[in-house]
Amino acid sequence: MNYKAIIFDMDGTIIDTEHIWMQAMQELITSRGIDYKPGANCPLAQQVRGLALNESCQIIKDTFDFKDSVADLVREKSNKAVSLYRNQLKFIDGFLNFHRQVIEKKLKNGIATNADDATVAVANSSLNLERLFGNHIYGISKVNNICKPNPAIYLYAAAQLGIDPEDCIAIEDSEHGIRAAKSAGMFCIGINSSNNRHFIRESDYMIDTYQELDLDKILTKKHQGSLH
Repeated sequence: MNYKAIIFDMDGTIIDTEHIWMQAMQELITSRGIDYKPGANCPLAQQVRGLALNESCQIIKDTFDFKDSVADLVREKSNKAVSLYRNQLKFIDGFLNFHRQVIEKKLKNGIATNADDATVAVANSSLNLERLFGNHIYGISKVNNICKPNPAIYLYAAAQLGIDPEDCIAIEDSEHGIRAAKSAGMFCIGINSSNNRHFIRESDYMIDTYQELDLDKILTKKHQGSLH
């Protein structure tokens, strides 16, 4: 039997946001008098990549011994990111064409993201995600804010789509997301949107761009046993 659904992560997988979250984190830290310039290879940036806001802000607080509460840091970082979202948001190159192929194949599809409701709402408002996914856009508020690498959001998305997890393909760009998808029992494709394959090394199949994906080959992988 072929796969029946594709579930996408959001940030870094369908929308180009890594630079936005990097900037939001930098502004959060430097506003407290610390000289910090995050880069793709920065240990802190690597540690928080793909985490939900609460978890990433807890790490930031512990790293710099900030006196602010985690809730205050979350609010501030979220506000900074949302402001940047409104002006800088765009789709990952090749995603829209790939999504059209998904629709043509009559596959169910949705979003399973660590993002909070405010971030999802701004992304939807800016890029009209609902025209692509309908109501199948799920942030972690749907699972009591249990974030990846816990598989809860992927299991929830699969249940809402009415598809068994093992019949779903997940597409992810981060270690935490890949672990969540695989823990849910899904075949996981890692997309190298960060230009660092280390982040997606645990995926079942790695790509650098959507243009590399042969959807027919992906869908029949389940009984062929390999994409290679």
